[in-house]
Amino acid sequence: MKALVLAEKPSVAREIARVLGCGNKQKSYMEGPKYIVTWALGHLVGLAEPEDYNSKYASWALEDLPILPDKTKLKVLRETSQQYKAVQHLMNRQDVGELIIATDAAREGELLARWIMNMAGWRKPFKRLWISSQTDKAIKEGFAALRPGKDFDRLYESARCRAEADWMIGLNVTRALTCKFGAPLSAGRVQTPTLGMIMDRENEITGFRSQEYELLSADFGSFQAGWRAAGGDGRIFDKAKTAALKEKLTGRTGKVVKVHKSEKSEPHPLAYDLTELQRDANKKFGFSAKQTSSVLQRLYEQHKLVTYPRTDSRYLTADMTGTLKERLESVAVGPYAPLARPLLRKPLPVTKRIVDDSKVSDHHAIIPTEETVLLNQLSPEERKLYDLIVRRFICLFYPAARYDAVAVTVNVEGESFYIKGTTVKDAGWREVYGGDMSSDEDEDDAGDEPAAGSVKLPELREGESVKVERCLIRSGRTQPPKRYTEASLLTQMEKHGLGTPATRADIIEKLVNSDTLERQGNSLHPTGKGKQLIGLVAAQLRTPELTARWEAELERIAKGQGRPEPFLQGIRGMAKELVAGVKNSSAEYKPHNVSNSHCPECGTRLLEKKTKRGKLLVCPADDCGYTRAGEKRLSNRRCPQCHKKMELKEGKAGMFVQCLGCGITETLDKDHKHINKREQQKLVQQYSKQESAGTSLGDLLKAAMEAKEKGK
Repeated sequence: MKALVLAEKPSVAREIARVLGCGNKQKSYMEGPKYIVTWALGHLVGLAEPEDYNSKYASWALEDLPILPDKTKLKVLRETSQQYKAVQHLMNRQDVGELIIATDAAREGELLARWIMNMAGWRKPFKRLWISSQTDKAIKEGFAALRPGKDFDRLYESARCRAEADWMIGLNVTRALTCKFGAPLSAGRVQTPTLGMIMDRENEITGFRSQEYELLSADFGSFQAGWRAAGGDGRIFDKAKTAALKEKLTGRTGKVVKVHKSEKSEPHPLAYDLTELQRDANKKFGFSAKQTSSVLQRLYEQHKLVTYPRTDSRYLTADMTGTLKERLESVAVGPYAPLARPLLRKPLPVTKRIVDDSKVSDHHAIIPTEETVLLNQLSPEERKLYDLIVRRFICLFYPAARYDAVAVTVNVEGESFYIKGTTVKDAGWREVYGGDMSSDEDEDDAGDEPAAGSVKLPELREGESVKVERCLIRSGRTQPPKRYTEASLLTQMEKHGLGTPATRADIIEKLVNSDTLERQGNSLHPTGKGKQLIGLVAAQLRTPELTARWEAELERIAKGQGRPEPFLQGIRGMAKELVAGVKNSSAEYKPHNVSNSHCPECGTRLLEKKTKRGKLLVCPADDCGYTRAGEKRLSNRRCPQCHKKMELKEGKAGMFVQCLGCGITETLDKDHKHINKREQQKLVQQYSKQESAGTSLGDLLKAAMEAKEKGK
């Protein structure tokens, strides 16, 4: 008898098949002497749609809501039905006596495998492959230590409850809002409170009233110190008071009343989990959470350089201790060699800050694998993310950073001045980051007043007399709270228990794609649609507390501390309440994207809709469905290749023109007339491919620019 191995993706299946010696490659599986390896293409089976229960639900109607079937059904997803049939056929083969689930070792991976098993009626024994990296070594060790499938029943129940809860809440509230207000309005148990947090911040910003203030500092010759009021605030909102203080203090002598020296020790940061890595990648490189997840998945699956990505733990397990030196050896190349090699000459200092079994649930922190890295084979994105992971891993074995902190208080004429300074004694783990001693402050906690920097102070003694040589005044304005970036939003989602490390990026993308949220630079802004949507949903769905309680209950179910049915009964009751609230609402919705164009078929004002291919004009009338491409803004610029007028567009980097026929793109300077230097270089490269090898650079540039001038 053979064992059927079910992987989540073809790429993973190919690696497993290679390790297991399955050389007979077929369209939908690979077979060997002992194993048959197939794959799921993600979900092959999902929850049935409302119309699968009753055909009348194919049309959305408010009176049909809520839709809450007594027993949920499964259905084969149409887009992957061919692969499902292939998997079902393999499951029914007489020579297959056992199934090995090799989908992602997480809640969602367990769910997709169990749904396929349920749909196909699998009744034979099954086991679970639970590994944290895709290296040959990890796969071999995983198959040597397969776990009974029943061990993961509770994880499956948790995943099933999550899916059914999302179906009942998301589907019913989305249909209710859309039917009630005549617009495509989407809501859900995680996406709506996430949008709610962004709207709360938006209200704080719009309600903020800025005030002018001044900061006063005294120059004591060898150092400067800032004035502080009794409460510690250095801002002065009365200009007359600032002038009076300056008059009172200039030229006066004061005393150093306090010099406090202390040795500070800063331990290395913890290893990365997914959310922390997404935060750092957003801060340092501007990566979206989804972009980080995608790049990380390639490093895990394709390059096999990092361990399982979708983890919520920042610690390692004790059984990994013996592998740590091997992992350090694998990354001791290029810029990491001088950082890692000294560690390999002595025993590694493995502490509870690195290894702690009690703080690892399903998967340990993200660290490098034993696979040897070839840096030149990584894309720029992969290289940046890998650099973050490797440096964080290396710094785990470096000592704490040590420095002396000095805080000085000076009293002049009854007024207090403060200054702080630091002296680095041992850079410790910060050597891995070039010795940089600055810390990443949470942008949400940053106040209006600038933080005191790490300055070099002269040797000062308590009781020493100092003279105010001059007073310096700096003006400023109070600033509103900053808008969320993806990094700070991920922090809040994690803090409030919204979603999981595996789903948070998708939630943000869903809000962007549904036109309720938009990216402007690195910050997130609610759209006109998003602002109205928050006002239309029930208050309990807007705040994160309810969803956080649900997520905590799902975790309890996964641990065997909670039961599925009471949880789902609570969700059913909530769905009824939320739908009733929408039905009884007296609120109004006004589309924020109404264009100046009218539908040629019914006369209704068309709505402007953003898509990946540009803007579309859509008729909102239920019985119409008219759609056309949005109005094009043609520039006076002509394509240097086909000489047709180019379309004027706007992107993150500013205005640009694009030829829709040839695909040639040119960025514009601020006056929208001239291409910039980078584009000039691109043109030279473009024309150099068309000219002979003997053409000079000057001739190429001249030809390129002449072509452009002709096109104007």
